[in-house]
Amino acid sequence: MVSDWLIPMLDLEFAELSDAGLTRDHNEDYLGHVIPSSPAQVQSQGWLFALADGVGGQERGEVASRLAIEKVQEGFRKIPKGIMHVSLLPKLVQEANHAIVDEGNAAPNRSDARYSDPGGAIIPSGSHMASTLVLCALRFDSAVISHVGDSRCYMFRNGNLTALTHDHTMVDEQVRLGLISKAEAATAANRHILTRCLGNELFVAADTITVNIMPGDVLLLCSDGLHGYVIDEEIQQIIRSTPNLDQAASTLIAAANAAGGYDNVSVQLIRIRSVERMGLYRGRPYRLL
Repeated sequence: MVSDWLIPMLDLEFAELSDAGLTRDHNEDYLGHVIPSSPAQVQSQGWLFALADGVGGQERGEVASRLAIEKVQEGFRKIPKGIMHVSLLPKLVQEANHAIVDEGNAAPNRSDARYSDPGGAIIPSGSHMASTLVLCALRFDSAVISHVGDSRCYMFRNGNLTALTHDHTMVDEQVRLGLISKAEAATAANRHILTRCLGNELFVAADTITVNIMPGDVLLLCSDGLHGYVIDEEIQQIIRSTPNLDQAASTLIAAANAAGGYDNVSVQLIRIRSVERMGLYRGRPYRLL
């Protein structure tokens, strides 16, 4: 017989940091997390990390991003026992979307076809404020990522950085269709135009994936203020050469600012210390010894 306390549980460490950049007078990014308060909650609820990048400038993008994070935090804290993250996260994204739409309907209308912050994302007409959103929930030996917009989640494993999400932008769709190259996309005039975001329509479809996690893995959530100005190879090198997560987060922010600091920049770094190996039988998880 093996006592429960001898069985490794999911354990992690994290760091998060947000900065307005060098050219903005305020920060429209917003970060949040929900941490389990007991070993029982490690298994019944797990962890949640969330990052949002508000869009709209004077149209209160910062209100949209904060509203999105607070809404998903509220929903995650009420997680019913036994619900799977893969079904929960898209619902939380939709609840955040509804909250932003409702709040945006109270804002004055604009006649512009679309609006943006200089150097930031551009969204279609119909929104009074909007936001991107990327969520990462961790439990047992899995991470579930759900996102809308161009805020990203990366996996750093064995020294290599891999993007787990794809941007909901016009140029990213063109790259996936083979119409333009990644190099062309990096300098395209329409690279900031979002094809999906919170607050633009009453319903939004979140892309959701599940990935297995291993001890030593590092997950990175970031706004486009990082990946839009710092290439993946440099991000990879910073994480690889900086074991301390707080220091790594500061170095990533500094790299974005060194590249011009044209946008707000936010990062969350999550390192997996140990995992609890689980199996699935008739839709119910069970521990693997």
